[in-house]
Formats: sequence, C-alpha cells, structure tokens
Amino acid sequence: MILHDTIMINFYTVKRGPSDMNRISLHWKMTALIFFIIVFSIIVAGIFILSNIMETREKELSNRAMLIARTVAELPEVQQLSNGDIETATEKINLVVEKIRIINKAEYIVVLNMERDRLSHPIDHMVGTKSNTADESAAFVEHTYLSKAKGELGTVVRAFVPIMNEEHEQIGVVVSGYLLPTIGEIIFGLKSEIIYTSILSLFFGGWGSWAIAHHMKKQMFGLEPHEISQLYVERYETFNAMHEGIIAIDNDLVITVFNKKARSILGVDGELIGKNIYEVLPDTRLPEILDVNYPIYNKELQINNHNILSNRIPIQVNQKTVGAVAVFQDRTEVKRLAEELTGVKEFVQALRIKNHEHKNKLHTIAGLLQIGKDKHALEYIFQVQKEQDVLLKFLNERIADENISGLLLGKIGHGKELGIKVEIDSNSKLNSLPIGLDQHDFVIILGNLIENAFDAVQLSNKEEKTVSISFDQDEHYLSIMVEDNGIGMDQQTINQIFKNGFTTKNHEDRGIGLYLISELVKKANGRIEVESFPGEGTTFILTFDI
Repeated sequence: MILHDTIMINFYTVKRGPSDMNRISLHWKMTALIFFIIVFSIIVAGIFILSNIMETREKELSNRAMLIARTVAELPEVQQLSNGDIETATEKINLVVEKIRIINKAEYIVVLNMERDRLSHPIDHMVGTKSNTADESAAFVEHTYLSKAKGELGTVVRAFVPIMNEEHEQIGVVVSGYLLPTIGEIIFGLKSEIIYTSILSLFFGGWGSWAIAHHMKKQMFGLEPHEISQLYVERYETFNAMHEGIIAIDNDLVITVFNKKARSILGVDGELIGKNIYEVLPDTRLPEILDVNYPIYNKELQINNHNILSNRIPIQVNQKTVGAVAVFQDRTEVKRLAEELTGVKEFVQALRIKNHEHKNKLHTIAGLLQIGKDKHALEYIFQVQKEQDVLLKFLNERIADENISGLLLGKIGHGKELGIKVEIDSNSKLNSLPIGLDQHDFVIILGNLIENAFDAVQLSNKEEKTVSISFDQDEHYLSIMVEDNGIGMDQQTINQIFKNGFTTKNHEDRGIGLYLISELVKKANGRIEVESFPGEGTTFILTFDI
C-alpha cells in the first residue's frame, strides 16, 4: 500500500457522450434561472409599488376632496343659502363653486339644499335638479365622511360635508369628488421612470446572473451536474471496492467518507455520512491529525475495541488542510500476512543455514573417515547429536511458545554461520507473554534486538564475538536482556535510536527496527533500558508487568 505525505484532491474532466451534447449547459441554466428570479422580483416589487402609489394617491385625493368640501361649506355665498331668492342664490353659488372646482381640478363640486336640490354642478342642465344618491343621506343629519363610488368614468372618491349657518342649523350639504387614476394611467404617468429602471435592472440583472453562473461553474471545475453525480458515484464505489478501511473527515470533524470495509472492520452500521466522528467512534484518533497537520504511518491503534494498523494523513487542497483521512487494516489480517511472510523468510533462512551447517559436518565426518579415524568420526557424530538434543530440550522446557523457540534456534544457527557465539542463559524461563503482546509482537521485538546485536559485533574487531540472551520471569514481571560485545554507542546515539528512520548504517530500509520495538513496548506498558559504551558493547533490558 503506497501512501504519500499528503493527499491532494484533484478533479478530472469526464468525457461527454453523444447524449450529453443535447443537454443545456449548467452555465446557461443558472443564468436563465437567476435572470428569471430577478425579473420576477422586479414584477412583484412593481406590483407592491403600484399598490402603494394607488393607496397614496387615493389618500391624497380624499384629503383634497374633504378640504375643498369644507372650504365651499364655509363660503359666504353658501352660508346665505337660506336667505333670498333660490334662483339668485343658485346662480351665485354655481359661479363661485365652478371657479373653485376648475382651480382645484376636482371632478365635481355639488351644493345641495335641505330639499336635495342641486345648486351647483359642472354640467349646466343638472343644476336645479334633485339628487337621489344613496350614500348622501347621512350628510343631511350633520355627518362628515368620505365614500367611493363607481361611475361611468371610473371610481370616484367623494367628500360629504354638511353646511351649517350661524345658528348652527344645517342648511345644506357640499359634495366634492375626485376621479381615482387607473393602473394604466399611473403606469403611463411613470413610463419614463419605468422604462429606464427596467432597462438598467434587466441589463445589470442579466450581467450579474451570467457572472454568478460563470463563477459557480468555475468553482465546480467546469463540470455539469450529471458529471458531478457520476464522479460522486465513482468515488463512492471506488472507496467501497478497496480492501482497506477508509474514513475521512472535514475540518468540522464531520464524516465525509466511511467505506464498507471500515464498517466491517470496526463493526458499525447505519447512516454515518454527515455525523460527527466522535458520535460514531468516541475513541478515534483521526481528529488529532488536524491538530498536528502531518501524517502518521503504520500506527497500531485500539479503536472501538478493534486492533487496527492505521495510516492517518491530512487532506490538503491548495496547500490548505481541509480534513483528514485514515486508511487502515484489521491487525489480525495484517499479522496473518506478516506471519506468513516472516515464516517463509525464516524457513528459507533456516534451510540455508542447515544446508551450510550439514555440509560442514559431512565434510568433517568424510575427512575423518578418509584418514581412518573411524572412532573419532563416530564420537563427532554423537557430540553433534548431543549438542542438538540439549539445545532442543532446553528450548522445549524453558520457552513455552514454539515460534519464539524456532526464532532462537534459527538465530543460534545464523550466529554460527557469522562466527558469532549466541548464548542463552541456562536459568532463562519464558512461560507467558505480557498483556497486550502476542507471539508475533514478541518475535518482532526479540528478532530485531538479536539482529542489531549481530550487526554491532560484526563491526567489532574483537576475536570472540558473543551475543547473550536471557529471560527472567515470575508471577509479576518479565525481563528480557540482549547483550553484545560489539562496537557500542555514545550517549548522543542512544538518545536517538528509537526515532523512526534513525540509523547508523548506510543502507536503505533501515531505522525501523528499534522504532517498532519501542512502539510495541509502549503498547504493553513496558520499559526499555539501554546501557552502552563505545568499543565495549551494548545491553538492552526490556521489562514488562505480567
């Protein structure tokens, strides 16, 4: 599984098929939609504005009609309505009232006496006739009010004001009316403003909608909705097809990816996308990547009571961290694969060592037989068999786990091949493993310690090269010691040996062994002590609670 330091999000252009060519571009769809919304908004706003203008106009004409009616009712000619000849009064009143009507552009002003005779009217032949308007009755009992009536020319707002003499007796009624403008008249009156406003609004609305649509299309990398949906489906199914568990979150700790393998490994179900990661996995370690902002590889974690091997990486877009992703495997499966790989390597190594060892022994026996030393050849065979039996018996009795016994047996043979004497303390005992570690973990720890010791003694100029191993265990603790008489280390080197990637050897793929040891020891709450002196050798002591 190859991972990079950061995951860079890139989009690609989906090839358009023949059917896609007939689809309207999202750019033009959005432009048309936004333009329609702007036009619709202008129309709705225009309706409200026209309604407000009509209401204001009606109120203005109503006030004007009432003011004119009150003014006419106070005229001296009207106040003398009950005195003198009615024909003479009618002529005077009609002349004065018509001048007032024309000046104030009223539709009509009518003066009525108490017998409802019209003493003034804009139409001459109506003067002197009776008025039978239904809504004027209240005015003859000293009421002042406004009303609206629909006539041949349109809707008229009318003011009714009683005429009172000096003795506060009602002697008549004044009716003034104004014709309310229609919607068409108001629009025609505002045609210049409406035309200029509409042109500017439509121009800037069209330009703005096109600009917004262009910007949004650019933000979506020029993709159409069906292309985005296709990308989403392909991305989702790609994640689900992967053999590793994948979980991704954004900067708000909201889950954006949770594939099927992750659900299977961690044992969670239901709708997870859009939920906070802590709601689904309270013990998750993924959010800490957002804080440290650098990747953490091959970290063993205990999540939701599952032991996993995780790679956690920040997601970066344009050099800005926008989330984090975890790619992980069930450690049970990882261990199985590792054990298979380790088993093959150890098996090949053991065969090679045994082949070399048996060749040497056969050459020795053949040489003794050729020179006639039959007795010595037989003694040599018995000696080799005895040494092998003693070692096997020791390992079977003192080391409970067969994998560790096999490792030690292989390392002893490898040491012989390298000219290194591997000694196991005769009092050593290993009955059980520490809590939190299994046989695979222990093989990694012990194998790396012995290999490091081999490297150290091979670099030494000492004639006798030795590596000593001992196990000390009781009911409460387990102690492991691996000691060599190699080149040793100074204190500065000791302070860095457990860092990932640190090595004193000029080889690739180095600097991981002691780091793995330190991680496994931490997992089991163990302790590591290192004693080393340049030119004298190194001792590693690992202590665990049982």
